[in-house]
Amino acid sequence: MSDKLKLETINAIPHALANFDAMPSQGYVRLPVVKSLLGVSSATVWRMVKAGTLKTHKLTPRTTTFNVGELRAALAEKGGAQS
Repeated sequence: MSDKLKLETINAIPHALANFDAMPSQGYVRLPVVKSLLGVSSATVWRMVKAGTLKTHKLTPRTTTFNVGELRAALAEKGGAQS
């Protein structure tokens, strides 16, 4: 992977996190954003998918994404469970 591509990939994650509230509910994000939003590991995200807590969407056979609106609902539920 070229240095420029690595830098763009690294910068893409904070941008998606910084603008998560402004993203449309129909938008999609990748695993690193989900991990950061939920404060969990990759393994925990995949356990949540297996348990049905989170739903994935395939853009291509090798590209798995998560719907922003569904993530917002999961975050609200997680926040409500801790109160």
